[in-house]
Amino acid sequence: MPLLAIPFPAIDPVAISLGPVAIRWYALAYIVGLLIGWRDCLFLAGRPPHLVRLQDVDDFLVWATLGVVLGGRIGYVLFYKPGYYAFNPLEALYVWHGGMSFHGGALGVTIAILWFTRTRKIPLFAFSDIITEAIPIGLFFGRIANFINGELFGRPTLVLYCRAPWRSAAPRDRHRVVSRRLRSRPHVG
Repeated sequence: MPLLAIPFPAIDPVAISLGPVAIRWYALAYIVGLLIGWRDCLFLAGRPPHLVRLQDVDDFLVWATLGVVLGGRIGYVLFYKPGYYAFNPLEALYVWHGGMSFHGGALGVTIAILWFTRTRKIPLFAFSDIITEAIPIGLFFGRIANFINGELFGRPTLVLYCRAPWRSAAPRDRHRVVSRRLRSRPHVG
């Protein structure tokens, strides 16, 4: 390994295991991202011009959670493995096997915002301005969970500028991790 290379850490994707129940870093990232994002939105809603009530932000946390989780799972099923789940529809419910889609989660929360503001008669743009402030918080914790799960080391390259001595060194069993990821995607280019 080069002198300045950053070794890829070997962190177990399971944060806590209590008998048959395993709490993964992904789950903790979702929880922490939603809670910190919710608190940030409450702070923003409390500032002038007060177009959105704090109670509405509180109530939307449930809607956002459902939008992220259901949208993320449905997006994964539809965008990444539609053929597989067409023949195994019950396995779409097996969230413990992994498989969430950022695109589906974003679409799920967008639908939740539209539906929530329409049913509550809240100004859509005022509410969206507050809620979208939480997106970078969720993305931050999501990327940390991706790193812990061994999904962010990238693929091998021969490009000269990517061979800098301070690059991250991939894990020794990278082939196993990459091949596992490639099998879960219909096409990677």
